[in-house]
Amino acid sequence: MKKGLVIKSTGSWFSVKIENGGIVNCRIKGKFRLKGIRTTSPVTVGDFVLIEIQEDDNGIIVEIEDRKNYIIRKSVNLSKKSHIIASNIDLAFLVVTINHPKTYSNFIDRFLVSAEAYHIPTTIIFNKIDLLSEEEELELEEYIRIYSNIGYHCIKTSVEKNINIEAVMDEMKGKTSVFSGNSGVGKSSLINLIDSDMNIKTDDISDSHNQGKHTTTFAEMHELKFGGYIIDTPGIKGLGIVDIEKEVIHHYFPEMRKLMNECKFNNCVHINEPKCAVKVALESGNISESRYKNYLNLYYGDDESGWRESMFAPK
Repeated sequence: MKKGLVIKSTGSWFSVKIENGGIVNCRIKGKFRLKGIRTTSPVTVGDFVLIEIQEDDNGIIVEIEDRKNYIIRKSVNLSKKSHIIASNIDLAFLVVTINHPKTYSNFIDRFLVSAEAYHIPTTIIFNKIDLLSEEEELELEEYIRIYSNIGYHCIKTSVEKNINIEAVMDEMKGKTSVFSGNSGVGKSSLINLIDSDMNIKTDDISDSHNQGKHTTTFAEMHELKFGGYIIDTPGIKGLGIVDIEKEVIHHYFPEMRKLMNECKFNNCVHINEPKCAVKVALESGNISESRYKNYLNLYYGDDESGWRESMFAPK
């Protein structure tokens, strides 16, 4: 019996990197199909598994270790609940641009709420800083002030000028990372600059929703030459929230969460209640108006783009 990491999935076969560094082609032991797992496959890229080596040097996956998190999307197979894209994500990078194109704060905050809800740390990369006007530079600094004060690590980058690329690489070392962001923010160029040995279709990592485009979606982990992995999958882009009641959305805004015990009512949702510590912080400027507005949008469901359809799922 050997322990390994699933680094590639093709549906019925899985590539598993075992502890000595070798790669074993594996199939799933039949009993996994009988456990009532309502997904397209019980095994996904990022899973730590136990395998038995067969006489033909292929392997059988006999056990899956518990996941700390995983990324899902709805399955095109109506008999299944969801399709698990990848698991055990250590770090998400949200790539943002102030312009060329503009990333709106509502997109940022939806992403961060999803990551908070399912325990995936996020670093915000502000890319294309070489293209900003003086006014846009001020806007950038305001974004960094807001998100740094909350506790998010922010990195300013430029692929063209090779600014802070090493800082991103330092964060990725020894971790399993995913990149997300709107189309055109420079994810592809950034990833190719981070590791020139990777020949992956970076546009497919997160520039495409894949809705109505693919009947199945399979991920692959690419080992970085400086240590760690990046996950390549068409399933990671805009994120929403699944199975989270609107009354607890504020738990996933860190600046609101730390004030919860100071509100008069235990069930305060920080909208119309009296003696609300969050509203006091908003009035004093300790909580940003943009973040609070985006919280209200999530609470009332004003965003009609399907924000409840999450790609992050709890363990």
